Amino acid sequence: MSTATFFMPSVNLIGDGALEQAVNQVSESGFRHALIVTDTPLVELGYAGQLQQALAARDIQASVFDGVQANPTTGNVEAGLALLKQRQCDFVISLGGGSPHDCAKAIALVASNGGDIRDYEGVDKSAKAQLPLVAINTTAGTASEITRFCIITDEHTHIKMAIVDKHVTPVLSVNDPGLMKNMPASLTAATGMDALTHAVEAYVSTAANPITDACAIKAITLISQNLARAVANGADMEARNNMAYAQLLAGMAFNNASLGYVHAMAHQLGGFYDLPHGVCNAVLLPHVQRFNSRAAAARLAEVAAALGEEVQGLTEQQGADRCIAAIERLAREVGIPAGLRALKVKEEDFAELARNAMKDACGLTNPVQPSHEDVVEIFRAAY
Repeated sequence: MSTATFFMPSVNLIGDGALEQAVNQVSESGFRHALIVTDTPLVELGYAGQLQQALAARDIQASVFDGVQANPTTGNVEAGLALLKQRQCDFVISLGGGSPHDCAKAIALVASNGGDIRDYEGVDKSAKAQLPLVAINTTAGTASEITRFCIITDEHTHIKMAIVDKHVTPVLSVNDPGLMKNMPASLTAATGMDALTHAVEAYVSTAANPITDACAIKAITLISQNLARAVANGADMEARNNMAYAQLLAGMAFNNASLGYVHAMAHQLGGFYDLPHGVCNAVLLPHVQRFNSRAAAARLAEVAAALGEEVQGLTEQQGADRCIAAIERLAREVGIPAGLRALKVKEEDFAELARNAMKDACGLTNPVQPSHEDVVEIFRAAY
């Protein structure tokens, strides 16, 4: 058996009151000036201002960069880096979901290593640790607050670059469910299905190991029991708390077992059409797993059991079919669009999208390596 490496931030805070505890820990670290990387909605909701005030009460200055787009771009990274240098910030705080976290990782990585974020596409291309990054999460889905993954859209090519680098792992992650209760139902659904995708892809990954398996299966169980509740009632704090744990567990799984062709394909849709990442994953997930079942039926049957399906007495393929049907049911229940047509994706783009997906690092650990035509057919099936 090959050696397994497990990546995680050195400190992870989760649960009610985690944010206050995190600010206290930051104040003990000797940092003097933060760059808070976030987006306009979180500024308008007052979250960024409240964080600035909490830091100021502990004699830490904070400058806010709120120019992060839903699919963060190379231009976003350059603008944030310019502000960081101008204000002479000595650490970075990301506040939000996957988009602010990814943009902050890219800013912190280039701040330490120089060059352009495009230089770091691929696996472990950097030489130095990034500027220290504290990741404060406000959604239950991407787990970007704990991972070594950073996804940035190249504005010139419209391709989402996958930067997988141990040096972009934050030093501190924060998951306080109190920050998640105001998420709208549609965002709760999309991020929750993103977490499910992380867990399922990690479980069928060729790099899975007993640690990632345990994390993935528990995440799937928690999502099956709590996502619909959180979508139906955002103030259901038990469901919110369980989803915070679920997305963290899913992140622990895929951060170390990696992902598969759901993400490889979803990245292309997001970069090409500027679509929400979680929605793209949710639409593609059952179709990619149907393709994967030729090699991963036994594993998918185990996923079905974690989703609450009865699989005893079924063949492995029948169990896999139950898994796919359960995923489709949950997606419908939480309001995910039925297919790519509803997202205004164009069939004539499938060939190019497939070519780009086959270059994505996330596809390397998919249980079946598809041909170009296979990927095109999966896009068609999801249409």
